[in-house]
Amino acid sequence: MKPRDYCCCAIPVVNVGIYSTLAEQFVLGILAGTLSVATPDIVGAATPSSARWIFAIICYVGALIQIFGFIGVAREKPVMFRRYTTLHVLITVAAFSVAAVWIAISASRHNTAKVNCEQKFFSATSGLTSEGSTMCEIFPWVDVGLMGGLWVLLLISQFYFYTIVSGYGVGQRGDHEKYNSIYSMTGLNGPSGMANRSDPWDSRMDPGGRGEYSHAREESVGSDNGTLENPYDDPHREPLPLPPPSVPSGQTTSSSRSLYNELLYAYATIADGLLRTLRILRM
Repeated sequence: MKPRDYCCCAIPVVNVGIYSTLAEQFVLGILAGTLSVATPDIVGAATPSSARWIFAIICYVGALIQIFGFIGVAREKPVMFRRYTTLHVLITVAAFSVAAVWIAISASRHNTAKVNCEQKFFSATSGLTSEGSTMCEIFPWVDVGLMGGLWVLLLISQFYFYTIVSGYGVGQRGDHEKYNSIYSMTGLNGPSGMANRSDPWDSRMDPGGRGEYSHAREESVGSDNGTLENPYDDPHREPLPLPPPSVPSGQTTSSSRSLYNELLYAYATIADGLLRTLRILRM
């Protein structure tokens, strides 16, 4: 059954509606069983004396089964509520089947019901034999019609309440399955869900021999020490050779530098000689 949001057009199924439905089933079972054994004989009923007790026992058992429904709803046990739904359907079908059989027997034994009515309500000494025969001819059929109408009315109402109970059970199991799927570790613990995380290169994609891509193991080209020294787990890279340093612009080579020094020494010797010559001339 499809989960319903409301019961009886306005009552939310969660949780007032489902509790109200279970309470109705419980009260109906107790009431039907009590009326079956505590009320006087029905005029139109021509059933065995044990028929009322059989029907009463079935109704009381149906009322007790509702306790499992209350537990399944209160403690959020979808398995128990599913078993309750199965037992509830079985006991309901049994009750309606027995009631239908009693109604059919009463309708088929109309003459017996008429004789019982005349003997019980119209004795031969009362002088109402003709009136009693007429009334006992009518009242058994009226009782059979009332029992049949009540049977149909209860069948429709119980089928509706069954859709409420079954729909609630479907929704309850669906919610628990979603909850378990969110917090389940089955997919993560599987062979494909949780790989060997100790090897970061275990599921690299490498081109296969036929131009296809396949999962294969790639050994690291770096050493273990290089991997441990890298705090960010980057692959180890070999240092690249540096090109020879280029000579900056404006800087002289060794040969030009020696020539410059010789010229500077010559200029200094000439200057020193000129200064000495001037001193001698002044003297």
